[in-house]
Amino acid sequence: MKKFAIITIVVIAAVTAYFFFIINNNISVNPSLNSRLPRAGSRGEFASNNMKISSSAFQNDSSIPLVYTCDGSNINPPLTFSDVPTEAKSLALIMDDPDAPVGVWDHWIVWNIPPDTKEIKEGSEPSGLQGMTSFKKLGYGGPCPPDREHRYFFKLYALDAMLDLPEGSAKREVEAAMQGRIIAEAELIGKYDRK
Repeated sequence: MKKFAIITIVVIAAVTAYFFFIINNNISVNPSLNSRLPRAGSRGEFASNNMKISSSAFQNDSSIPLVYTCDGSNINPPLTFSDVPTEAKSLALIMDDPDAPVGVWDHWIVWNIPPDTKEIKEGSEPSGLQGMTSFKKLGYGGPCPPDREHRYFFKLYALDAMLDLPEGSAKREVEAAMQGRIIAEAELIGKYDRK
């Protein structure tokens, strides 16, 4: 009984220490947020902000219509941006799939979008520079999961500068350039299953 009590205390202490570390280091336990980058002028905190990204084609955390996938017309859905901070100098948009069997699959990467952009119309590319996707091409590549339902994250970043990167840069290069430049961010999640 005494041995069991000691083990219980050790386990509780370990779990408490783990969560104390997570909270004090601002580490997200939500896998969809693990790639978050340090904000401008911060130590990596992510204060809440009002910036939003939405779509008239689907609600957050719901199914993406077939027309925007590889089984349809493979065009981008309409997106709306709101409450972008007035101090933003540019926007960046990244769409990726963390559920891909080969690792995170990059579907759309655009940066140096003008900060006054309010929407991206269906089937149109925003002003800005396009990054190289996991499809090895520039521009939007729609959901095309090979196995089951996947989640697709549309991540909008407001930045305090334009990014000095050539078109065709990879997501990792864009994320590296965004380090310390993010002043706000927003996220829209869509789902798709080919069954």
